[in-house]
Amino acid sequence: MQARTIIFIGPQGSGKGTQIAQLKAIIEKLDPRRRVVDIQTGRRFRALAAKQETFAENKIADTLNNGRLQPDFLTAILWGQAMVDQLDPKSHLLIDGFPRNLDQAHELESALTFFERETLDIINLDTPEEVVRTRMEERAREDDTPESIEERLRWFREETLPVVEYYRARENTTVHDIDGTSTIDEVHHAVVKTLSLEQHS
Repeated sequence: MQARTIIFIGPQGSGKGTQIAQLKAIIEKLDPRRRVVDIQTGRRFRALAAKQETFAENKIADTLNNGRLQPDFLTAILWGQAMVDQLDPKSHLLIDGFPRNLDQAHELESALTFFERETLDIINLDTPEEVVRTRMEERAREDDTPESIEERLRWFREETLPVVEYYRARENTTVHDIDGTSTIDEVHHAVVKTLSLEQHS
């Protein structure tokens, strides 16, 4: 089995983190000798915001609470350091939380070249705004205020959706469009099937 590089794209509330966790378990079962590197920048930002011990951590918390995108340089530091620490050409790589705009997509290209990863699978969790709005309201996370939810939906629509089209045009890349309105299990099975991992689900 060749090393896979799989990027999850979808609005907050589309279930990316849950799906990555389930997919990671499948790949580890399928290919137990290889490391599965799981990089989720949102989770890393929330961990930093919870500390609030430094100026940067306070700024990150404020940005989260207002639903704004973290600065590109901070996002690159987080995923870049994780790749430097953990990634080699034999590892599988699962990504959530970046790239969230075209500038980040271009920045990621340099890392993919450096780590010798030309072939990408993009899992596009296609989930209508009304569905993710309800999910974010129900999960009751502190940073899910009505204002922050609407701001995140806006920048996903304006900044992140063009990234999906960027990957549709990229060589050695397959965009898998998955219906994000289905149940967790249904989405999981769709992801596993489209990645040809059914026998291990």
